[in-house]
Amino acid sequence: MRLVVVSGRSGSGKSTALHLLEDNGFYCIDNLPAGLLPELAKQASQAELSLPAVAISIDARNLASDLQRFPELLKQVRDAGVNCDVLFLAATDDVLIKRFSETRRKHPLTDSERSLAEAIAHELRILEPIIDLATLKIDTSHLNLYQLRDQIKQRLLGSQGSTPSVLIQSFGFKRGVPADADLIFDVRCLPNPYWRPDLRAFSGRDAPVREYLDQQPDVEEMYQDIRQFLKKWLPRYAAGERSYMTIAIGCTGGHHRSVYLTERLVKELGTNTPNLLIRHRDLP
Repeated sequence: MRLVVVSGRSGSGKSTALHLLEDNGFYCIDNLPAGLLPELAKQASQAELSLPAVAISIDARNLASDLQRFPELLKQVRDAGVNCDVLFLAATDDVLIKRFSETRRKHPLTDSERSLAEAIAHELRILEPIIDLATLKIDTSHLNLYQLRDQIKQRLLGSQGSTPSVLIQSFGFKRGVPADADLIFDVRCLPNPYWRPDLRAFSGRDAPVREYLDQQPDVEEMYQDIRQFLKKWLPRYAAGERSYMTIAIGCTGGHHRSVYLTERLVKELGTNTPNLLIRHRDLP
């Protein structure tokens, strides 16, 4: 049996994730009391129930004492031989505040003494025991509903066997650092095509920008350093039983240098990394 625990702050996309998993054959339960997790896994594993895939959401509406026990509860599930992933959906405070303001929904932790911003910050502290044990984090700050569904399909449902799912994504620092990144490479020190009027409108996927960056010694040196690091260490991360990894490469705007390097790395590493995915967060 496969079990997926979906968690995250209110407004981060948990319902979307649960609906997608249900559409893909998972038996789904919303807001399960965390203390029932081991018993649920035990019952669902019984042959007569025939539930090969189960997904549950656990959020801050749980008893605080149960959330604190989450590491112990998860260990009981895994010790029983259940394959369990923990998906945590992250988003920045300002994005969550905007989502609640637009939908006019009430945050479950707000009250007469706690504002929306305070409730969102408090919720993050409550969920720390789950965040620390997440096998996959997805930053939904810059994703629409369809992009989130695609990411979950690719990363959570599209992995092959025991091979880790590796995502290499470009981004721009001016829109913030991805909250789900395991490794971040800052390439803002490299020559910037943006300052060339004839290149500004292109991206790192276009031939004029590629040709310009191909000619820059610093760009080649940076590429070779990142390439050698990943070729050496990705297999070791995999040997450490990591199921998911997100590698982020950032420049100022996320259009030129980071896109160029991400494209080159995926092209070269793809032959030896079966579940290698690519994403350009800030390209239109």
